Amino acid sequence: MFLTRRLSSKVILQVVLTIMVLPYLFPLFAMVQESLSGQGWDNYRAVWAVGVVPEFFRNSAIIAVSTSFFATLVASCCGYAFSRFVFRAKFWIVGLLLVTQMFPLVMVIAPIFRMFAPLGLTNSLTGLIIIYTAYNTPFAAFLMQSFFDAIPRELEEAAMIDGATRFRALRQIVFPLTLPGVAATLGFVFTAAWSELLFALMLNSSNDVTTFPVGLLSFVSKFSVDFGQMMAAGVLALIPICVFFFLIQRYLVQGLTAGAVKG
Repeated sequence: MFLTRRLSSKVILQVVLTIMVLPYLFPLFAMVQESLSGQGWDNYRAVWAVGVVPEFFRNSAIIAVSTSFFATLVASCCGYAFSRFVFRAKFWIVGLLLVTQMFPLVMVIAPIFRMFAPLGLTNSLTGLIIIYTAYNTPFAAFLMQSFFDAIPRELEEAAMIDGATRFRALRQIVFPLTLPGVAATLGFVFTAAWSELLFALMLNSSNDVTTFPVGLLSFVSKFSVDFGQMMAAGVLALIPICVFFFLIQRYLVQGLTAGAVKG
């Protein structure tokens, strides 16, 4: 009887979760269906035959991978410092990081353009990597802090009592335990950098550095929209994100749950 009730509860839970997920899957289904309209895979062939589309992929991949690496690295250092140390300027640094998240992107576009233009960082992948890293690091730092807070300090203290330096304790004990958190942070930053449109649109005007979200706008003309090819390009744009999350999924679920509970 107990097993029967438990099995029934699992079935009901799966049905409920499926019903909740379906509304989110419907746009994806509609996009795939529209991309296959006409002569099957012709939209995909036409999109890939356009020489700029592989270049859009390359540019977005370089930006997303570089941004996720640098932002996660800086965020890990900040998160560890916020979690383990108490220093005089901590309150003001945390407050400043929070303030940077309060401004809409539209408000900071013009000042950033004025700063980047004399430095030659407009129409540049480097410029986008810098601004994406700066914009995503504050939230990523607080995310990493939650993961460090979940690791008992006694583990480091025991290692240092045994003669290990703080850096060695961090490298050999703390960092392996934060891999789920690092994976979650990488996933967040990678997705944000891959899908960002406003900065990429306003800071770049050259096709050589156009990212995939901006490239999708090329399928919209003044009097018409090629929905079939646009949807095909949209499906292609989802592939790197799906592959990336598939590679880190083992750590991602652990990270999202471990960082939510302290202790």
